Amino acid sequence: MKTERSKAAFEEAQKYIPGGVNSPVRAYRSVGQTPRFIHHAKGSHIWDIDGNEYVDYIGSWGPNILGAAYPPVVRAVQEKAESGLTFGAPTEQESRLAELIIDAVPAISCVRLVNSGTEAVMSAIRVARGYTGRDKIVKFRGNYHGHSDGLLVQAGSGLLTGATPDSAGVPADYTKCTLLADYNDTSSVQKLFDANPDEIAAVIVEPVAANMGVVPPKEGFLADLRRITEENNAVLIFDEVITGFRLSYGGAGAYYGIRPDMVTLGKIVGGGMPLAAYGGKKEIMECVAPSGPVYQAGTLSGNPIAVAAGIATLEALRADLSVYEKMDAYATRIEQAFLDKGMNVNRAGSLISVFMTKEKVVDERSARTSDTKKFAEYFAQMMEQGIYIAPSQFEAMFISAAHAKEDLEQTLHAINSLRA
Repeated sequence: MKTERSKAAFEEAQKYIPGGVNSPVRAYRSVGQTPRFIHHAKGSHIWDIDGNEYVDYIGSWGPNILGAAYPPVVRAVQEKAESGLTFGAPTEQESRLAELIIDAVPAISCVRLVNSGTEAVMSAIRVARGYTGRDKIVKFRGNYHGHSDGLLVQAGSGLLTGATPDSAGVPADYTKCTLLADYNDTSSVQKLFDANPDEIAAVIVEPVAANMGVVPPKEGFLADLRRITEENNAVLIFDEVITGFRLSYGGAGAYYGIRPDMVTLGKIVGGGMPLAAYGGKKEIMECVAPSGPVYQAGTLSGNPIAVAAGIATLEALRADLSVYEKMDAYATRIEQAFLDKGMNVNRAGSLISVFMTKEKVVDERSARTSDTKKFAEYFAQMMEQGIYIAPSQFEAMFISAAHAKEDLEQTLHAINSLRA
């Protein structure tokens, strides 16, 4: 594949932007390549500035569940832009999006719109602390909840392949109230509660871990978290920035039949625009200003264009829930192809990860046994075959409703052609 224009664009970007990218994993450092600079995307395909065409399994890291440039979403954005880009004031459409979220997600009876997943999680934790009057929180090794200071502890995704294990610039005092447990290990959570009685405000978890690669919860794990938090009057937060509206229209909570106290949403809920949300029980959310003492604000929160994209996306999904069966069936075929090739693969619905390790990946420790050099070789082969996947061992493949039979055939051919 030609990459001359992307290489030149990357050299230019590095003059002005740290590392030449505005989010670390985009730099392709862990796979030893030059990032592809994108020209446009449509449906299940994406084109870079060198003219290379790929079947897209990144989907903007999850938001493009209906495919890129989905016409009803594009029209909604165009029409709303004609009325003004931002007001910094309430609009009727905000209530409509909130209503759609509440109708879809069983755990949410009141919701606040924000601008990013990081902001949603940061805010939810503040609310949980304000609601309980406690400071400590429990998170899991390898779970990523955005880049706010108190959560950059044993995080996943780019931090697993980056130069630093967590982040410089985060004072120790910011993370001293963050307690670490092992994903899929109930006993590690119970031990923290036993050692910190009446001090833990919340447990936050990716119900399906997707930032150390895709790691589904073991049977009973989420139910155990629900039981432990209830016994200790702590708030259970599902970080569904990735899984929300992806595993099912009701998210991972509905998919696994577990109702947390709070949920954070991002990516799909904004239809590809910068929008996220956090919500939960009304009694908890009433702690948020101006109703209560927990302050959170944002000039662009509830931005009319982002809200329009979110409404169009959720309405399209709600109108045809069969897309979830379609995506699941498509993902099952890809999963089987990897298995037939003798590769280690995890899947949850339309999320898939291939791990370059013989060990079954169930937590951060087992994820770290992956051979990242071998992954880089796999990545290069898939890209040469026109399959656009994340440039990191610890990210997911995202299946969309736009992926067609022809895309599947090309993908299966690429997998079958992989060299050892």
